[in-house]
Amino acid sequence: MHFNRLAALAGALAIGLTAVAAVPAITKERSAMTKETLIPRQVIFGNPERTAALISPDGTQISFLAPKDGVLNVWVAPVGDLGAAKPVTDEKQRPIREYYWSENSKYILYLQDKGGTEDFLLYATDPKTGTTRNLTPFEKTRAIIFGSSVKHPDEILVGLNNRDAKWHDVWRYNVVTGKSSLVYKNEGFAGFVTDDNLKIHYALKDQPDGGFLVETMDAHGKLSPYMTIGGDDSLTTNILGFDVSGKTLYALDSRGRDKSALVTLDQKTAKATVIGESDKADVGAAIANPTTGKVEGYGVNYLKTEWTAIDPAIKADIDFINSQAKGEWDIASRNKADTLWVILHDPVTEPAHYWLYDRKARTLTKLFTIRPKLEGAPLSPMYPVVITSRDGMELVSYLTLPKGTDANTDGKPDAGPLPMVLFVHGGPWARDGYGYNSVHQWLANRGYAVLSVNYRGSTGLGKGFTNAGDKQWGRKMHDDLLDAVDWAVKDKITTRDKVAIMGGSYGGYATLAGVTMTPKEFACGVDIVGPSNLQTLLSTIPPYWAAFFENFARRVGDPRTEEGKKLLAERSPLTYASQIERPLLIGQGANDPRVKRAESDQIVAAMKAKNIPVTYVLYPDEGHGFAEPANRTSFWAVSEAFLSQCIGGRFEPIGNDFKGSSIQVLDGADHVPGLKQAMAEKH
Repeated sequence: MHFNRLAALAGALAIGLTAVAAVPAITKERSAMTKETLIPRQVIFGNPERTAALISPDGTQISFLAPKDGVLNVWVAPVGDLGAAKPVTDEKQRPIREYYWSENSKYILYLQDKGGTEDFLLYATDPKTGTTRNLTPFEKTRAIIFGSSVKHPDEILVGLNNRDAKWHDVWRYNVVTGKSSLVYKNEGFAGFVTDDNLKIHYALKDQPDGGFLVETMDAHGKLSPYMTIGGDDSLTTNILGFDVSGKTLYALDSRGRDKSALVTLDQKTAKATVIGESDKADVGAAIANPTTGKVEGYGVNYLKTEWTAIDPAIKADIDFINSQAKGEWDIASRNKADTLWVILHDPVTEPAHYWLYDRKARTLTKLFTIRPKLEGAPLSPMYPVVITSRDGMELVSYLTLPKGTDANTDGKPDAGPLPMVLFVHGGPWARDGYGYNSVHQWLANRGYAVLSVNYRGSTGLGKGFTNAGDKQWGRKMHDDLLDAVDWAVKDKITTRDKVAIMGGSYGGYATLAGVTMTPKEFACGVDIVGPSNLQTLLSTIPPYWAAFFENFARRVGDPRTEEGKKLLAERSPLTYASQIERPLLIGQGANDPRVKRAESDQIVAAMKAKNIPVTYVLYPDEGHGFAEPANRTSFWAVSEAFLSQCIGGRFEPIGNDFKGSSIQVLDGADHVPGLKQAMAEKH
């Protein structure tokens, strides 16, 4: 079953800053590591040794991502002989970050862009020959996969916006021959729900309140109303998809309730029948059988993820894996026979690894560790905490303390307050969770307490909590972050003068809001691809976000009205740039299609006009975040030196961490220890 996602907006401004990492060798033997060891950035943020394991549908092959000539590519090995793995793709510049097996087990399918533009094209690689074909050889086009099928294993449904940049037409592709045919010319729909016959059943259209009208589509393309998902439910109600028979339609549904439940929908009346729910958090994941598409279980993440079986057939499997897992776990893939599962296991204080689970033998065999060079490293535990906001909301948060500073494991430093980094997630329609977090571990290793907060507007914790963030950018959403800092100061985790704020995308916005709107609250800020001007942000969104524009207008502010323009100006950090009085570091990708370079350029220009110092780092070959390991590591090197002089943590000299990076320092190299010299040596 291919799960269709209604709330694609949820990831619209999100950024992945905790990419898997660990290839270059640690300078000391792993067995000799102590809490005093400074873990090299290359180990934390460089390429993983291997990651993203999947099993082929026929159960004969294991695939994973691993470096080939320094670039993440797909490797394939026979099940049971990982040592025989060979690279099958040959990307030379950008890492592959998203790939799949075709249902016929004959091809690796992956999406790839150039330079961070997010114009993703779809490629098919034959693992036997290494031959790769571009199935969508178009310019300025973003391909998306709408559906796949166990009934038609040679075919997939692909969305292409090459005709009209705003809308994705639906095409049926044969991955064996590469031939395609138009299924539906899209002139206004945000998404589609398809079945295993690769037919469209429902089409979703944006509504003025930020919600969606769902219409039934018959075999001739005729539309009729099915149900309306109102604006209050638009981020917490998703139609997931059909089982293989086409008789059962699954959804996550918050209509008439606060927490999203897992439901089946009557295909005529849209009446929901609950099959999984929680009073603590939304149902956030469903476990579907790989052959029948029947949903057999679900996951709920409040403080940590808890898995519940619906079908008794997998209850013993979940119980067994729970008994063996030390931390979080998830099912990465299952073969069609459902005899083998690939499990991602994250113990938090050890590097994550993959298991191959044999259901019949009830055994877990380790496939590989993602970051083996981190074995024995002084990784820190993560503490889930619930902080109460000034107006009584529960803010699910995660705290990491430096290894060795919390001997009694009560979540408070033994020897008194530490400098702290408030690390803010992007989205904002996303959430922080429990588990290994490379940024948390890196900063904790440098001597900082690290706190991440699910501020209002975050998802996964009920629609009331998500909707409480509507039009609260820079206001109540920011108050939640300030309340979390107050909590940390009161609990003697940190002191008020030693708190830095840092984040990407919305987290970058929060950083800019912090140093402009509340200029005395933070000692300094690190902004990564954060918007500074909400009016220009909404006027330059990618054309294919047109389907979600009403949601932006509802939740951020409406640039089409005078009232909306006033609100957007009021909530824009650029408006208050002259108030900045604490050090600021900005990182930006030149090709970012979501938060364009102008967002950083504007605030840097405003600061320079007032003679306010700023350090501005640009990557000409990156987009919304830094995908290439050399770029990622170089920016964290600059950030580490910047934070060290701001709130006093340890730092590893920049050294050769600029090697292979496209880093440009447009302003303020003098403000960061070692930066000017490192740039001179790079050139």
